[in-house]
Amino acid sequence: MSDAISQKTARQIVEAVKDVCGYDINFIRPDGIIEASTDPARVGTFHEVGQMAARTGKTLEVSADDPLSGTRRGINLPFVFRGETVAVIGISGDPEEVRKFATLAQKITFLLLREREINLESRNRQAEDAYVIRALTQGEAISSSYLRDFLIARGLSETALCRTVVIRLSSRWNPANLSMITEKIRQCLKRAENSLYTFRYPSEYVQILEEDAYQKSVPVYQELASSFPEGLFVGAGSREPLRQQQRSYESAVLAARTAEKSRTFFACYDDLDLAMLLAGIPEGIRERYRDKVVSHLSDREREMLTAYFAHGCRLKETAESLFVHKNTLQYQLDGIYKATGYNPRAFADAVVLYLGLSLEEDDGKQGE
Repeated sequence: MSDAISQKTARQIVEAVKDVCGYDINFIRPDGIIEASTDPARVGTFHEVGQMAARTGKTLEVSADDPLSGTRRGINLPFVFRGETVAVIGISGDPEEVRKFATLAQKITFLLLREREINLESRNRQAEDAYVIRALTQGEAISSSYLRDFLIARGLSETALCRTVVIRLSSRWNPANLSMITEKIRQCLKRAENSLYTFRYPSEYVQILEEDAYQKSVPVYQELASSFPEGLFVGAGSREPLRQQQRSYESAVLAARTAEKSRTFFACYDDLDLAMLLAGIPEGIRERYRDKVVSHLSDREREMLTAYFAHGCRLKETAESLFVHKNTLQYQLDGIYKATGYNPRAFADAVVLYLGLSLEEDDGKQGE
């Protein structure tokens, strides 16, 4: 069989042509073997006139059946695709009757082959996009010349600042509606100009796009995320040179995780404040950190520390807000130092305590 046409495509061709003309159709390889036929008994048999038509490049008509040569009445049309005779289309029947279907058979065959070619090109393009995105976001080696040619073909600039956007499907999403949500995601990704995207099994879409295209696409991402609350989460990474998209991807993953934890559904790394960053910390680490830092504090000490941080670690303002003497406040701060090992009046230790309280407060809100 010619490499240009698969057996499946050959069957599609004979069935499509018969649907139109009503006669039995044979798909004959250039070597004369019938690859597909609407008459199952003829599949795999030799067709001498079909071989001759392929060899000469001429349409041959047969007015009578010839069992010895495996030939029946009909018309046999060589089909040329991309400058090569790839098959002969045989229409069984009285040549006077079937001749009028010859041009139609050729057109149907061309359309089916062109559709297959386009599908193959699309698959190849998707594979190339996936390879380049993986190399850029995972820090894998990629040939400079290959990347340059690839970007030129895609109309992208190697010097442009870009972002990586991650769209993650929730594991809680109903599989029955998966096709609907994936179609919406693809529509969203296709709308962005100057971009590449791919799907990573089992539940992540990754897109790299130039900064201008990203800014135009933000409302689209927000609409997508809001359309499927708890179904998907979108995170946009930091703005980086194209070859440094690994950093953008890592920050996009953090943003997507933060969007899920904070229930905002869309988050950009540039906009993450401390509370949102804390939301991206895995639960196991959050719990260990809380236990280590603030588990030994009393409710009164937590209240006092919260006020202390709220007033910028200023003793006078904190004491006044708590209606205690300044010396009492200092004594309580010393007690916290002894209980936790972290000194609230030392900047680095104060940050540790602040994060511990923030995690505790954040988890309390999520539990409500």
